Amino acid sequence: MRFTVLATFAALLTYCWFLLKVGQARRKFGVEAPKTTGNADFERIFRVQQNTVEQLVLFLPSLWIFGFYVSDILAGLLGLGWTAARALYAAEYYADAKTRGPGAALTFLIGIVLLVGGTIGALIKGV
Repeated sequence: MRFTVLATFAALLTYCWFLLKVGQARRKFGVEAPKTTGNADFERIFRVQQNTVEQLVLFLPSLWIFGFYVSDILAGLLGLGWTAARALYAAEYYADAKTRGPGAALTFLIGIVLLVGGTIGALIKGV
């Protein structure tokens, strides 16, 4: 499961980067916790981090189910694709929230492929 582990590491490291960006943005734009609004630039940075948390709930279990029941290597590749899609989403959202579509769609698509593929793999191997 080494490729699944590496993909997990890459995804969580990216998430940590987004967390750090929120902390930096709080200082830069003067948005003190617990506030999450008040400056549009801060709000975009905050939403990338929050949306990534929301997507991790689908992604991580699906990645591991797929890696275990289908293919560790393919799970690793799809996981790295998911992380790249999150980086694309972040770049799009930071620039203009209206342009986040491609990164968001690719993130969701990879998550669904992992979920459905892993579930099918589990059902087939369970027979």
